[in-house]
Amino acid sequence: MKRILTAYVIGAIFGLGISLSGMANPAKVLNFFDVAGTWDPSLAFVMGAALLVTFFGYRYVLGHNAGPILDKEFLVPTARDLDGKLLGGSALFGIGWGLSGFCPGGAIPALGTGQTDVILFVAAMIAGILAARMLMTFRRPPAPTQA
Repeated sequence: MKRILTAYVIGAIFGLGISLSGMANPAKVLNFFDVAGTWDPSLAFVMGAALLVTFFGYRYVLGHNAGPILDKEFLVPTARDLDGKLLGGSALFGIGWGLSGFCPGGAIPALGTGQTDVILFVAAMIAGILAARMLMTFRRPPAPTQA
């Protein structure tokens, strides 16, 4: 229960930040990509602030040897290779973000508006996640059998 409550609080803080910064508004995001027209640099400032918080947060948390409160160890990614899944997923994310103006972080808080385009985006995102999981299941080689 403690983990669920913690995840909820962290998600609520993130959603509040996304909403207050205007990043739940797809027009604001699309204007960032429109460098030849109505360019709006505010997304760059939001990303920069997020990078600063993350940089110093990781340094602080990982610099103390106390370990996490709700788990046995920190689950920090260790993979450093660029593979097809990472590059393909990044490309699909960017294309979807550029076409719709929504990224998952902005769409989830925007669900509270009840707008049809947000609901359709989240439904398509969930369908994409499920399709990718099914595809990965079918592509996974069978486990070796021991005799």
